[in-house]
Amino acid sequence: MKQPAAIAIQLTDIRKKYQIHHEKPTLVEKFIKDHNETFWALKKLTLTVHKGEKIGIIGRNGSGKTTLLKIMAGITAPTSGRVQTYGRVVSLIDLEAGFHADLTGYQNIYLNGMLLGMSRREIEAKIKDIIAFADLKQFIDAPLFTYSSGMALRLGFAVAVHAEPDILLLDENLSAGDANFRIKARRKLQEFFREEKTIIVVTHYLDFIAETCDRIIHIKNGAVVRDGGLEILSQYDPDWKRPQKK
Repeated sequence: MKQPAAIAIQLTDIRKKYQIHHEKPTLVEKFIKDHNETFWALKKLTLTVHKGEKIGIIGRNGSGKTTLLKIMAGITAPTSGRVQTYGRVVSLIDLEAGFHADLTGYQNIYLNGMLLGMSRREIEAKIKDIIAFADLKQFIDAPLFTYSSGMALRLGFAVAVHAEPDILLLDENLSAGDANFRIKARRKLQEFFREEKTIIVVTHYLDFIAETCDRIIHIKNGAVVRDGGLEILSQYDPDWKRPQKK
């Protein structure tokens, strides 16, 4: 009997509730004690991710995809349920999270790297490569508040990909820097896909999922409605056709 793969992420009965506040309540709402709306982004979701899996998460806007990714990353906490991760988790969701505006780019590499679980010795061994990858040159000694948004994103991406993640979380809205940097970033991500890393990506780009992922999870209204292989893409979008291999 084939031994099952080790677990990378275990989510058990995950729920996530948001309160939607009305800034300008109507006259009727003023007489109601609680006129805030409750929105459940995730509803008792249970999911097991095994080490080495390449998973694509699909679903319409507002289905709960990004919330799920942020809970896996530890960026946001679930309202209830249990999250267990095994290995170093790096998320390419909010690349500027963990930075301090008054610190230099150089100092922020240490700050952000340690938040990602890197040791000081590990950062020191990779800092030249991180700086070169971010292509910040003389600006590395300038405070972060002087950076453009593109420069800060490049630095965040460079630190993240050099943290040697066991689990990599990607959001489709990632846009780090100019066209040349995006090409370099894409090549680096392709290296991760070829390695035995656990990768979870949220995207509407079905062709990318078909090319890189072996497991597809369809999220709808905060719950998993389908979990399987590439056949889920056709079920999700009947007009989608699998790209022909070149």
